[in-house]
Amino acid sequence: MTAAIMLIHGAWLTPSSLNFFRFHYEAQGHVVVVPPWPLQDRSIADLRRSPHPELSRLTIGKIVDHYDALIRALPEAPILIGHSLGGLVVQMLLDRGLGAAGVAISPAPARGILPTPRALWAALPNLLAWWGWRRVLYLSESRFGSDFANTLTASEQSAAFAREVVPTPGRLYYQLALGLGSGVRFTNPDRAPLLLIAGEEDRTVEASMVLATYAKYQRAQSVTAYESFPGRSHLLIASPGWEEIADHAINWATEQARAGAFGQAAAPISQPIEA
Repeated sequence: MTAAIMLIHGAWLTPSSLNFFRFHYEAQGHVVVVPPWPLQDRSIADLRRSPHPELSRLTIGKIVDHYDALIRALPEAPILIGHSLGGLVVQMLLDRGLGAAGVAISPAPARGILPTPRALWAALPNLLAWWGWRRVLYLSESRFGSDFANTLTASEQSAAFAREVVPTPGRLYYQLALGLGSGVRFTNPDRAPLLLIAGEEDRTVEASMVLATYAKYQRAQSVTAYESFPGRSHLLIASPGWEEIADHAINWATEQARAGAFGQAAAPISQPIEA
């Protein structure tokens, strides 16, 4: 079954971070769109050199509204697959009744999901940045290596940093920390099926946080599933073994979309998938 798919990137990254998934899905005959966030429709070099002056004011709500409008303009409801903050955006879009099915990969925590001490440590430099709420922040290569791409070699980390990383609004981290504009109705019985994916070596959104999100959804009658992948960092969408995650995500989502599995009980937790 071929499908329409929308991929949604996370903070510090651009649509190119999802190129492995995009080209893999297109080769299978799927129609894939990978829109950038608002104010980020520029080259990576431009985004690094001169971020849009309004980027510091970008909020989670504005990002969700942006994708909401794009989805409503499509000829059919797409499968939504998002990474990191994009995974939270996927959940919020499903909560609005959009999408045929959704996959949230290492999703940023919705309101009510507490960060682990390690995840809080990874976010702390952003929360302590001077006037961070009101300005664009930059991610250092060392932090990227330790918190995002910790399963890669030093040379692979440097290459991925040079290829992918751009500035991001500090405001988003304050919203996540305070639960402002990041709420999801976990008990919504009418949303499309949702798969939550975790990386067991993820230091930015630890697997236990994704599992806590899954537990919140247990009160819903909508289909919800959880999978964890051993040996994967937060950059699991663009690290060795990404094919396994991409295939599992689309196979699950197309099966659920085909079944029209709305209003059913949450799915049981699967065993971790072996690398």
